[in-house]
Amino acid sequence: MRAFQILLRVLPLLLSFRRDQRRWLLSGKGLPRTQAFHAARAERMVHALASLGPTFVKLAQLFAGRADIIPEPYVSAIGTLTDRVPGVTPEKIRASLIDSYGAPPETVFEWFDVVPLAAASLGQVHRARVEGREVVVKVLRPGVEKLVAGDIHAARRILDLVASRLNPPHVAGLRTVLDEFEKRVADEMDFRQEARYAQQVRRNFANSPSIRIPEVIDAYTRQRALVLEFIDGRRVDQLGDWITTGRVQADDVLRSVMELYVQMMMVDGLFHADPHPGNVFVDTQGRLTLLDFGMVVEVPVATRRTLVQTVFASIRGDVEQVVDGFYALGLIEPGADRAMIVTLATQLIELANERTTAVERIERVTRLAEDVMATLYDFPVLLPGDMVYFARTAALIEGLGVRYDARFNAIRFATPIVLRLRREILSSLGEPLGGERDVATAIGATLGSLVAIARRAGREVVTTLAAQLIPVFTSKAP
Repeated sequence: MRAFQILLRVLPLLLSFRRDQRRWLLSGKGLPRTQAFHAARAERMVHALASLGPTFVKLAQLFAGRADIIPEPYVSAIGTLTDRVPGVTPEKIRASLIDSYGAPPETVFEWFDVVPLAAASLGQVHRARVEGREVVVKVLRPGVEKLVAGDIHAARRILDLVASRLNPPHVAGLRTVLDEFEKRVADEMDFRQEARYAQQVRRNFANSPSIRIPEVIDAYTRQRALVLEFIDGRRVDQLGDWITTGRVQADDVLRSVMELYVQMMMVDGLFHADPHPGNVFVDTQGRLTLLDFGMVVEVPVATRRTLVQTVFASIRGDVEQVVDGFYALGLIEPGADRAMIVTLATQLIELANERTTAVERIERVTRLAEDVMATLYDFPVLLPGDMVYFARTAALIEGLGVRYDARFNAIRFATPIVLRLRREILSSLGEPLGGERDVATAIGATLGSLVAIARRAGREVVTTLAAQLIPVFTSKAP
């Protein structure tokens, strides 16, 4: 029943998009569309996705900020889903708080605003005051656990419906996303775990002048309620007038975002796994602020070490060990033709060992990332577990980059940051420090090429799914 409800809400939009290219769905020229039509359809899309519940709001968040994949006004409309989904009524929020604290909010807090500051997919945020401090109170949506379980089940049924029309890597990739979401969402619906993660990340960035993590008010933490300090600021994808007036510099913001995720991924091993613009703010003093720690991944040292050792192998020109690294990271589909993977690894190693300047290597990495995607996307390549979140981060960085700088080059930002953190990276992995500058440059180039690959792959995902889903749905349409 749930799968049918989803198809009922999504099918009209899919048919409408299809008619942009084919008036009669399978034939004819596309229908002309005005800007007003696109704006109205974008609003319909937002309402449809929001009405489907937490799972589909979160899936939509994967594309928030991706102006290089989704045009305006759709990308901006999807962006509102991160903090403007329909709110829960004050009566239900009050009942939930009474259940958490054993007392009504007006006696727990000195002041509590019943009008939500933001409404996200799983929780709703209200401003309040406690012990003389301005705070935000995050309250879990009533009944969300049951709804998420139903959404995941329905999503699997829909994936099974279209699986026969997609190639195996695409199916495996989509199933990986669902598997990871199902595994992580239980933690995300327990705010005590979120508080622990927020406190650890705050400690990790305690000495960073450009990154600010909100303080948890520990005495008020409950399973379904979380209280943190209030930080005034603006979403990282809504800084247009601040940049125009010089209040903040686009390069500084992009550099801080890159630094934030490089440190989490390569040094701390504690990775914010829900990277979208609604979770990354810039405060009134220009400092980057990370929010919402419900979905945080602890990346094992072994995984990070394997990633770096694979880069080492590429520097040595050891093709077989590079391929072994791909398999150890879980990037290759079981049963894949090893010779095919060796071909790709050889291309990458030839580039890494070229005797060229740093600038030339950077340019060549970017070109190679684009050149190999035509074959790479059809290779049996997967993004399992941690790598899914790394790719989502690449999508966030790329989306912000192209929004604020048409000439954005991820490698240009990644390499100097990795160079500055090179000792911390290698020390955290128990690796020797010899030749660290070359290693850091290689890691920076690798991160940058991941962004370029993720950008191209994102376009391919959208194109492939549209091509496969439309025939399935139209064949069932009346």
